[in-house]
Amino acid sequence: MNPLDIFQKEAPDVAKAFDGLIEALKGTTGLDSKTKQLVYIGIKSSMGDMTAVYYHVLMAKKLGATREEIRDTILITLSVCGLKGVTSCLPSAMEIYDKDE
Repeated sequence: MNPLDIFQKEAPDVAKAFDGLIEALKGTTGLDSKTKQLVYIGIKSSMGDMTAVYYHVLMAKKLGATREEIRDTILITLSVCGLKGVTSCLPSAMEIYDKDE
């Protein structure tokens, strides 16, 4: 079962509040949508969260992100977080990006 479905089932009020937060963040105008997705990829890669990286790579690609932009977004985590993001997320992120080509 999808973890977000479990979240919704077990804590519907909290899930609804979380969804509101996500919608509010989508509505901010300081960064364009593609850049926001790249930021999410970098943050989630630094945490080793491949599930989130999977979905954000797909969204970033749909918004026009290039393979190189996604690659560099993950590589830049090296200077702050070490190899974790690169080794746990880069191979899969590149595979996900290339899958639809």
